[in-house]
Amino acid sequence: MAQRIAVALSGGLDSVVLLDTVCKAVQRNSNAESTEVWVFHIHHGLQKPADQWLEFCERLAKKYQVHFDFRILHFADKAQGNMEARARLGRYEALTELCIEHGIEDLLLAHHQNDQAETILLQLLRGSGVAGLSGMPQQRINTRDGYSIALWRPLLNQSRVEIEAYAKQHRLKWVEDPSNQNTRYRRNAIRKDIIPKLEKIQPGAIANLARSAELLAQSQVLLDRLAKQDGKGILVGGTLKLKTLLALAKSDKPAANNLMRYWLKLNDLAMPSQERLESWWKDLMALKQDSSLEWQHDEASIRLWRGILQVANSEVGQWVFKIIPARSKLFGLPAAMVSEAQNRGLIEQRQRQGAEKIQIKPKTPRKSLKNLFQESSTPPWERQAPLLYINDQLIAVAGVGTSYPHLTSSGGRVLPCWELL
Repeated sequence: MAQRIAVALSGGLDSVVLLDTVCKAVQRNSNAESTEVWVFHIHHGLQKPADQWLEFCERLAKKYQVHFDFRILHFADKAQGNMEARARLGRYEALTELCIEHGIEDLLLAHHQNDQAETILLQLLRGSGVAGLSGMPQQRINTRDGYSIALWRPLLNQSRVEIEAYAKQHRLKWVEDPSNQNTRYRRNAIRKDIIPKLEKIQPGAIANLARSAELLAQSQVLLDRLAKQDGKGILVGGTLKLKTLLALAKSDKPAANNLMRYWLKLNDLAMPSQERLESWWKDLMALKQDSSLEWQHDEASIRLWRGILQVANSEVGQWVFKIIPARSKLFGLPAAMVSEAQNRGLIEQRQRQGAEKIQIKPKTPRKSLKNLFQESSTPPWERQAPLLYINDQLIAVAGVGTSYPHLTSSGGRVLPCWELL
């Protein structure tokens, strides 16, 4: 099977150059037939010529004889929040979905040296620490639903001047985004006003900023390694034990801050500002024994319960039935029973009402969900678990288990699983 790679194509100069270099490299490769190139375009709908850009990218993919697909983003309220950040987040989510759909494991992005310099200056203005000032990595792994995608930035060591020279030499055509000229956006202001002045003051400033980012990225690796060491006895299964965390904070505050940031990164959350981090420490220091609290951060809930800090799991998901191999010894629901119920529309998801009972182990009585949650020390916010009903009978509870009397060890079987979206 051919290896599949994808190029994120906006239609602008940088991504057009990237596509051209990738396609020519594949053609030169003696094993070119083993590499399948895809082009992904994200239609933001934020600019009037967005439809024309989509058509341009599709024509370009046909010219290079590569596969093409796209996504259209819809923003309900374009005036709400940081539109730049929302568009960037939406773009990465859409690209990830396209990669999963088409079996892409390597996604190439067209960020270059000037983009890196702009990013570092923006992070400096925000007062970021080492992680933020490390800039964009040349390669990182993005994991979603058990699927791993390698994000690559092959042009990160190339300046915009070099990219423009390549495009001119090969007579490439691209589209111009008029919003790139609007210095109302901070990144554009840095690109148009600040960086040219820095280059006059210090020739090679762009390359120097990029080199600093590489050095800081190396430092961040060491800080993560230190956090792992300091986190022994504190960091447990993606959660933090408050008592030992506070002990570390009292003896070595910088180490505790580093551990906190490392924990947030493990949970795919953004780095907090220094002010926010300090307010969290004040909250934690002021807590009485067995107290609880909740913080909202990066569109997630961070909760303290029974002395454990944890990121609350999202309850947005769906029930899916996974086929159990015939030779497997695993118990499951009779596939025929599930199929018949599906055809008759007798499978439904419900929320707890308060009196449900289920037997999840052999030779044990049916127990109320309340008792089962207490026995498993399930946090209160996770006790409104989705319930699966088949033929009006409670069959499974997310995070708890499946009704044992309904399971079988022979014949065609499926296992109900609750999967987060």
